[in-house]
Amino acid sequence: MIRFFLLFLLIQGVLFTAELTPPAQAYLVQPFTSSLAWVSGHLIELTGREIIASGVIILDVSTGFAVEIAAGCNGVEAMILLIAAMLAFPSPWRYKLWGILIGIIAIQGLNLARIVSLFFLGLWNETAFEWAHLYVWQALIMLDALAVWLLWLRALSRADADRSSDGSDEDHAVPATS
Repeated sequence: MIRFFLLFLLIQGVLFTAELTPPAQAYLVQPFTSSLAWVSGHLIELTGREIIASGVIILDVSTGFAVEIAAGCNGVEAMILLIAAMLAFPSPWRYKLWGILIGIIAIQGLNLARIVSLFFLGLWNETAFEWAHLYVWQALIMLDALAVWLLWLRALSRADADRSSDGSDEDHAVPATS
């Protein structure tokens, strides 16, 4: 348990430090965030609104209301925490990679719902927007990462139990007698 915790802190520190470097911001975080704004803008357009998504800004043409997807609003921090937890946990690499892939999809799926809902909330009431943005959605995104990790641990333990019961796990093989 101590090994996991220390490794988790180390991986998390490395990933957060790397994320803050100018090259990572320029070549990974900013393009990712711009893509998130573009997808969010298209989802909002499905409701009939005329939207301009430019860089990290989503603008409603008819009202002039706009939101900016800033650092901390792109789900990158939640993904880093999830990746660090999965990499630090002792498990086979194929489970880690599948967990990370599914976790990123889950976090970003919820983050798209967050951006779209906050956009419409902001059109309706700025105070409600601020409250939901700062308190509700921040917590929900982090809870999503935690829930994904806990579900991954549960699936991992089931996979381990299945391997053990079918005799394919070398650690649980019965020694041969002569």
